[in-house]
Amino acid sequence: MKMLVHRHEVRNLFPFAARDESVASVSYLLCSAPGGVRFQGLQEQQAGVSAGGQKDPDPGGRWAIGEDSRCRVCCPSVNAFAHAVLRVIPAGLMSCTFFLAANGLYSSSDDVIELTPTNFNREVIQSDSLWLVEFYAPWCGHCQRLTPEWKKVATALKDVVKVGAVDADRHQSLGGQYGVQGFPTIKIFGSNKNRPEDYQGGRTGEAIVDAALSALRQLVKDRLGGRGGGYSSGKQGRSESSSKKDVVELTDDSFDKNVLDSDDVWMVEFYAPWCGHCKNLEPEWAAAATEVKERTKGKVKLAAVDATASQLLASRYGIRGFPTIKIFQKGESPVDYDGGRTRSDIVSRALDLFSENAPPPELLEIINEDIAKKTCEEHQLCVVAVLPHILDTGAAGRNSYLEVLLKLADKYKKKMWGWLWTEAGAQSELENALGIGGFGYPAMAAINARKMKFALLKGSFSEQGINEFLRRRGVFPAPCWHLPLPAFPRKGAALV
Repeated sequence: MKMLVHRHEVRNLFPFAARDESVASVSYLLCSAPGGVRFQGLQEQQAGVSAGGQKDPDPGGRWAIGEDSRCRVCCPSVNAFAHAVLRVIPAGLMSCTFFLAANGLYSSSDDVIELTPTNFNREVIQSDSLWLVEFYAPWCGHCQRLTPEWKKVATALKDVVKVGAVDADRHQSLGGQYGVQGFPTIKIFGSNKNRPEDYQGGRTGEAIVDAALSALRQLVKDRLGGRGGGYSSGKQGRSESSSKKDVVELTDDSFDKNVLDSDDVWMVEFYAPWCGHCKNLEPEWAAAATEVKERTKGKVKLAAVDATASQLLASRYGIRGFPTIKIFQKGESPVDYDGGRTRSDIVSRALDLFSENAPPPELLEIINEDIAKKTCEEHQLCVVAVLPHILDTGAAGRNSYLEVLLKLADKYKKKMWGWLWTEAGAQSELENALGIGGFGYPAMAAINARKMKFALLKGSFSEQGINEFLRRRGVFPAPCWHLPLPAFPRKGAALV
């Protein structure tokens, strides 16, 4: 489906009077888009009303009106990108710019198979076919550019390799399940469907097809070698192919060197090949291993020991039942893991272990645009502080602000956020994009580049005030704004 971009600059928006005084603080949104339609909001208005409240003299520019108390996407029936500007009068004349994405990038007429939480397990996991799956977001420019190539790939590989796509912005549970942290992400579901491989090659149809055919050859080789059944492989407990992946296979001979002599944290599962509970744990353990490796940069490792083959280890650590999971940290006695046995439970405990042992994140000064972009692209959230000029605070004042930021960075290190600071006026384009300058200094913004949203600190720039602000940032409650990140726009530049 061809995407059209239609822009209108809206300068003087105002909230329409609510019929119910109890919701007088609700902000209203005016969207401009070709073929705009009436939006059934709290305060209904007919399409064709202009920003000034009068009939639009231009019948070609129709308006869709609705309400938005938390800066969420409105005007859902607009089927192209709508450029809208929200001015929240009761909250203090703050503006919000965002994009409204069309519903998905693929249609039923394409050879690309649309995947959702409802059909993913049936179509992909339970299938004998090799799958290429793209996780995308409709608003993502890179995804939009990949779309025609992905369609070509699906057509070229039809009846040979399955090609699917997941709208991970809409189906965030699927994206989270497979550790998707940016768009587009392409994963190859081969012989071990529980542990897909990331595709890191070029974004052309030819490059993707070559990778698919290579993966297909490997799938055939795995099946010829009896390793096509996933994580388990009968008598030997775990397959050779999976032992080379993210679950580290340990034995009597390799345990001490890998675990006891390591500075990393290890979660070790002792299992028996015949154990039913162990077999049930296998896919959860494998999936958790991959996610933990990615999120802790390999600082927490998941391993497995066949206790029937490595009986010395089983005896040393008093293994009496299966599966038994133990946690090993350098210089400490091993402790039993007694948490849940789902992927999320295991990952949660691993991240706790990581945060307990990890140093606080770096607090980086923004000396150029690349630092800001890289930090915000690589982290789920980046916290940006704009501090007063050092001539206004002196060295002692500057250091006191930095101390507060470092303390909070350490407190929230489990979140693995990015932390940035700059001096007032040093990064004026970024300040203008965030609307920070008008609120005085020091100021702070929390930016989610993947969702293209940010929020501003309205309380005091103190440990308590910032802590309260950050404590709620995971869900971005009101007030919030949408921003075309990670690119930081220049003042007055067209946002596309």
